[in-house]
Amino acid sequence: MREGAAARERTPSVEDAPKLQKALADAGYGSRREIEEWIAAGRVIVNGEPAHLGQRVGAQDRVRVNGRLAQLRPASRLPRVLCYHKPEGEIVSRDDPQGRPSAFARLPRLKSGRWISIGRLDFNSCGLLLFTNDGALANRMMHPRYEIDREYAVRVLGQATPEMIERLCQGVELEDGVAAFKSLAEAGGEGSNRWYRGVIGEGRNREVRRMFEAVGLKVSRLMRVRYGPIALSPRLKRGQCHELDADETRQLLKRLPAARQEPQAEGAPPLRQGANPGRSRQRAN
Repeated sequence: MREGAAARERTPSVEDAPKLQKALADAGYGSRREIEEWIAAGRVIVNGEPAHLGQRVGAQDRVRVNGRLAQLRPASRLPRVLCYHKPEGEIVSRDDPQGRPSAFARLPRLKSGRWISIGRLDFNSCGLLLFTNDGALANRMMHPRYEIDREYAVRVLGQATPEMIERLCQGVELEDGVAAFKSLAEAGGEGSNRWYRGVIGEGRNREVRRMFEAVGLKVSRLMRVRYGPIALSPRLKRGQCHELDADETRQLLKRLPAARQEPQAEGAPPLRQGANPGRSRQRAN
């Protein structure tokens, strides 16, 4: 009796198992919203039966997505994280009607799941782009509530006056709401091309470019040099990627704000040294 009771205590309850859409998202098969749509459309099968929203799955369950057996990632396994140095002239999408080069084509293949981009960079922007096979980690680094820093080196045509910089830090009105830099400072340059280093805490579409346009300045080059605690290494050349090792991944997870909580105070130095934008070959956006 005592051994049976102990065994029952060690056996996870159904309530402890993750929901199907979370388990698949964490394994990198897609976003939770996408997977919920697949479940509703009958594209997900659990143990030979059509799945339903809210269903919980454990290690003993066999899950198929579009007929293929899914490999769910155990909670104890570390996520994989890639740092990619995106050049200008690539999109961050798997599908493009125009047939433009995709950053995803440069990434190593996964045996199961898929790479998820942590934020995006537009076609004419370059710099640090992060990928992971863990949907929960991607959400933790992208969701606006966590206010994860994104730092950019920005080259503009013209020069921002102190009044313009103050406006950009106080907040400018865009078509999708007010946007503001956490910090913005001059970073060199001469003549009509001036560099600035700016930090924002969200990732709206073309946000940095639109902010400068709001004060009458045009961005001619935009380079992301840091995302959260990860900075672009000067050793990582354009078009190359570097996968974090286990220690680097654990350090990243420790440095991120706790899930579903307010972000922790800033102040920790980056994991890597940032690249000097002034040494990079200049290209027109």
